[in-house]
Amino acid sequence: MREYNYDTMVEALQGLKQRGYEEDFNLRPYCLECPRLQLELGAGEFEVDEVHRFEGASSPDDNSVVYAISSNQGVKGVLVDAYGTYADSVTPEMACKLKIDYKH
Repeated sequence: MREYNYDTMVEALQGLKQRGYEEDFNLRPYCLECPRLQLELGAGEFEVDEVHRFEGASSPDDNSVVYAISSNQGVKGVLVDAYGTYADSVTPEMACKLKIDYKH
Protein backbone atom coordinates (compact mmCIF):
# COMPACT_ATOMS: atom_id res chain seq x y z
CA MET A 1 0.00 0.00 0.00
CA ARG A 2 1.36 3.41 -0.97
CA GLU A 3 1.96 5.95 1.76
CA TYR A 4 0.99 9.54 1.00
CA ASN A 5 2.82 12.48 2.54
CA TYR A 6 1.68 16.07 2.23
CA ASP A 7 3.45 19.27 3.28
CA THR A 8 0.29 21.28 3.94
CA MET A 9 -3.30 20.67 4.88
CA VAL A 10 -4.43 22.20 1.56
CA GLU A 11 -2.26 19.71 -0.37
CA ALA A 12 -3.69 16.85 1.69
CA LEU A 13 -7.28 17.90 1.04
CA GLN A 14 -6.62 18.32 -2.70
CA GLY A 15 -4.78 14.98 -2.93
CA LEU A 16 -7.46 13.11 -1.03
CA LYS A 17 -10.19 14.65 -3.17
CA GLN A 18 -8.35 13.51 -6.32
CA ARG A 19 -8.31 10.01 -4.85
CA GLY A 20 -12.06 9.98 -4.28
CA TYR A 21 -12.43 11.38 -0.75
CA GLU A 22 -14.97 13.93 -1.88
CA GLU A 23 -17.39 14.33 1.02
CA ASP A 24 -16.95 16.53 4.08
CA PHE A 25 -17.65 14.93 7.44
CA ASN A 26 -18.47 16.65 10.73
CA LEU A 27 -17.86 14.93 14.04
CA ARG A 28 -20.82 14.61 16.37
CA PRO A 29 -20.67 12.98 19.83
CA TYR A 30 -21.98 9.61 18.60
CA CYS A 31 -21.27 9.66 14.88
CA LEU A 32 -19.72 11.22 11.81
CA GLU A 33 -22.19 13.32 9.86
CA CYS A 34 -22.19 14.08 6.15
CA PRO A 35 -24.72 16.91 5.82
CA ARG A 36 -24.77 16.90 2.01
CA LEU A 37 -25.87 13.24 1.94
CA GLN A 38 -27.91 13.46 5.16
CA LEU A 39 -25.82 10.53 6.40
CA GLU A 40 -24.73 9.61 9.90
CA LEU A 41 -22.07 6.95 10.52
CA GLY A 42 -21.52 5.28 13.89
CA ALA A 43 -18.08 4.05 14.96
CA GLY A 44 -18.71 0.62 13.42
CA GLU A 45 -19.76 2.02 10.05
CA PHE A 46 -16.54 3.65 8.87
CA GLU A 47 -12.78 3.17 8.69
CA VAL A 48 -9.98 5.69 9.01
CA ASP A 49 -7.84 5.04 5.93
CA GLU A 50 -5.24 7.76 6.50
CA VAL A 51 -4.36 10.37 9.11
CA HIS A 52 -2.32 13.47 8.22
CA ARG A 53 -1.12 15.79 10.99
CA PHE A 54 0.01 19.37 10.39
CA GLU A 55 1.65 21.89 12.69
CA GLY A 56 1.15 25.60 12.10
CA ALA A 57 4.21 27.51 10.91
CA SER A 58 3.74 30.38 13.34
CA SER A 59 2.76 28.41 16.42
CA PRO A 60 3.29 24.78 17.47
CA ASP A 61 -0.09 25.02 19.21
CA ASP A 62 -1.78 25.62 15.84
CA ASN A 63 -2.23 21.98 14.84
CA SER A 64 -4.66 20.21 12.54
CA VAL A 65 -5.47 16.64 11.61
CA VAL A 66 -7.01 15.47 8.34
CA TYR A 67 -8.70 12.06 8.43
CA ALA A 68 -9.43 10.14 5.22
CA ILE A 69 -12.66 8.25 5.95
CA SER A 70 -14.43 5.47 4.04
CA SER A 71 -17.81 4.13 5.07
CA ASN A 72 -19.17 0.62 4.77
CA GLN A 73 -21.68 2.19 2.32
CA GLY A 74 -18.94 3.23 -0.10
CA VAL A 75 -18.92 6.93 0.85
CA LYS A 76 -15.45 8.47 1.07
CA GLY A 77 -14.60 11.83 2.56
CA VAL A 78 -12.52 13.85 4.97
CA LEU A 79 -12.79 15.04 8.55
CA VAL A 80 -10.64 18.00 9.60
CA ASP A 81 -9.89 18.52 13.29
CA ALA A 82 -7.65 20.75 15.36
CA TYR A 83 -5.62 18.64 17.79
CA GLY A 84 -7.73 17.78 20.78
CA THR A 85 -10.74 19.86 19.82
CA TYR A 86 -13.10 16.90 20.09
CA ALA A 87 -11.45 15.08 23.01
CA ASP A 88 -14.14 16.02 25.53
CA SER A 89 -17.13 15.99 23.21
CA VAL A 90 -17.27 12.45 21.77
CA THR A 91 -18.07 9.01 23.09
CA PRO A 92 -15.17 6.72 24.01
CA GLU A 93 -16.02 4.58 20.94
CA MET A 94 -15.66 7.52 18.57
CA ALA A 95 -12.51 8.72 20.34
CA CYS A 96 -10.99 5.25 20.01
CA LYS A 97 -11.93 4.99 16.34
CA LEU A 98 -10.30 8.34 15.59
CA LYS A 99 -7.51 7.73 18.13
CA ILE A 100 -8.34 10.95 19.96
CA ASP A 101 -6.94 11.32 23.46
CA TYR A 102 -10.27 10.89 25.26
CA LYS A 103 -10.48 12.68 28.62
CA HIS A 104 -13.27 11.37 30.81
